[in-house]
Amino acid sequence: MQLLPDHYLTAIRASIAAAEKIMEIYSEGFDTEFKIDGSPVTQADLASSEIIEEYLYSTGIPMTGEESAKKSFDERQFWEELWCVDPLDGTKEFVKRNGEFCVNIALIRQKKPVFGIIASPTMRRLIFGGAETGVFESEFEHFEDSTKWEKINSRVEQNSPIIMASSRSHHSGTDLKFINELKENHGEVNFIRMGSALKFFHLVRGEADVYPRFAPTMEWDIAAGQALLEGVGGRVLHAERIEPLYYNKENLTNPYFVAHSFAMTKE
Repeated sequence: MQLLPDHYLTAIRASIAAAEKIMEIYSEGFDTEFKIDGSPVTQADLASSEIIEEYLYSTGIPMTGEESAKKSFDERQFWEELWCVDPLDGTKEFVKRNGEFCVNIALIRQKKPVFGIIASPTMRRLIFGGAETGVFESEFEHFEDSTKWEKINSRVEQNSPIIMASSRSHHSGTDLKFINELKENHGEVNFIRMGSALKFFHLVRGEADVYPRFAPTMEWDIAAGQALLEGVGGRVLHAERIEPLYYNKENLTNPYFVAHSFAMTKE
């Protein structure tokens, strides 16, 4: 029995094909260029984007993303659905060759992320799903056999001591205040540092409890992670307004946020 709609399956296949191309380039070697904002870009970013665009074109749903052409807000504001894509999240980690990079694809519906995919090229594993479908984990090789998908359920308790995920390559200037507040409320805090949206692997699996980000990110960096985390009872909240992030804004930059994986009730 097919567990997911066709367009979700197409997006997952796109993430796997893109991840495999990324690893091909990773193994063969690559050149690094820099955008106007100083961020790196490689052949892997561009090749992954081309593959994903080719797959997603067949769904009839428009797309926005880090390496794709950006439509004006005058056009985007009328989109009821769109794909939000980062074809290679963690390019700095890719260039450092530490394996901590991934492919992110999310479906946004009426400004909310309803389905997310994060695929790890080096682990050859992906997590996918959302609140409507449930959240699953699979090896690339076993994706076409849904009986081998591993269901990830909601959590009912935090780790003890609490575990905070943080970025490996990006400094968040107000982390210390947040950490002190965590310690006041929860006692001891342990840390894991991880590049890219792979931090959401840890959050969704229950291997981390909280991920604060008080530094700039873009919509395609977080949308898939938010869909997945909400699918297991967690949340990604605006750091000041304490409300979920929303997407397809005129300005595609995210506000500062706090992601947490703790669920108060069982699924």
